[in-house]
Amino acid sequence: MEQGFRHYLTVTGGYWAFTITDGAIRMLVVLYFHQLGYSPLAIAMLFLFYEFFGIVTNLVGGWLGARIGLNRCMHIGMSMQIGALLMLTVPEAWLSVGYVMAAQAFSGIAKDLNKMSAKAGVKLFMPDQSDSRLFRWVAILTGSKNALKGAGFFIGGALLAWLEFRGALFVLAAMLFVALAMTWVLLPRGLGKTKSRAKFSQIFSRDPQINWLSAARFFLFGARDIWFVVGLPVYLQSVLGWTFTQVGAFLALWVIGYGFIQGIAPRVIRAVSTGEPGAGTLVVWTGVLLLLPVGIALSLQQGWDGGVVLIVGLALFGIVFAMNSATHSYLIVAWSDHDSVSMNVGFYYMANAGGRLAGTILSGLAYQQHGMEGCLYWSAGFILIAMLASMKLDRLNSMTTRCSS
Repeated sequence: MEQGFRHYLTVTGGYWAFTITDGAIRMLVVLYFHQLGYSPLAIAMLFLFYEFFGIVTNLVGGWLGARIGLNRCMHIGMSMQIGALLMLTVPEAWLSVGYVMAAQAFSGIAKDLNKMSAKAGVKLFMPDQSDSRLFRWVAILTGSKNALKGAGFFIGGALLAWLEFRGALFVLAAMLFVALAMTWVLLPRGLGKTKSRAKFSQIFSRDPQINWLSAARFFLFGARDIWFVVGLPVYLQSVLGWTFTQVGAFLALWVIGYGFIQGIAPRVIRAVSTGEPGAGTLVVWTGVLLLLPVGIALSLQQGWDGGVVLIVGLALFGIVFAMNSATHSYLIVAWSDHDSVSMNVGFYYMANAGGRLAGTILSGLAYQQHGMEGCLYWSAGFILIAMLASMKLDRLNSMTTRCSS
């Protein structure tokens, strides 16, 4: 157990270092290319390949982890992120939209290789029958990642002001290289590599539990990004008159707070329920979440103060969403055996990336057609589908329990 905890700390440390660079590079690209005069649409296009290749990477990443080991996948991801950072240090004349999109594609692949390796690796460090500790470890890993990504927003802006664009990129690349060297030395070889050679056809899960959980994850994260990615920052800036700095700081603080709540989610969930979380837990928390975008939209339509409504609504949404996300992250690991964990986690986070991509596109479309209220109602629709998928999963688990008893 002590050795497993050391490995967990090593993976978490590497994941933290990577996450800071992931948040920082996003802020650097947005601020720097805005300074160069790029339009908001052109800046958004810079991240299109980042999201798209996240789907592809998660789809094949689990298979790759089972074939070559999770530690190698993590190191490949870190190396690709260092390469993506250094790609952007070229002379300004080289920084065309296509070139930066290619760099962001590398960064998107790197991010999801790293995330899949870290989350699947936690399962391998845990002794059998340790569901309570597994839930806590997964929640801490996931929550700290989100908090540090928010911190990365601040770090990216601060480095840009202090060292300018290329200097900031070199610092981030150097920091990640140190993390790569440390995890290379400290992690065991062949972590997560299956005893039998995983087949490429196995990247698609045949487990109904994993499939329904992945479907719920798709719509859950799509629901968040439908109003969070484009609609919210545009509304805060154009309708409420917030400055770019205020918008960026507010969203960064929200991500940090959300990550903190996610980290303590096991204590909260156990305080209001008995036993370890399951599909029924998702039904309850998704049902509560459904009320929030509807309530925020109705409040805005009634003419209530938009700033107050969104600040309070976002705080509540972040708390309830964190409960859902933490439970999801625990269940995908808990329901996977040691030989299939990397495959299942990869498939599951492919659905997560697909939901984010769908939410990003719908966020711009819904806001353009129907404003902030339209984004919120679309979000509620996605949450409703996620709740129905969770209810199906709960019935499936109940049937499985009855058949096995």
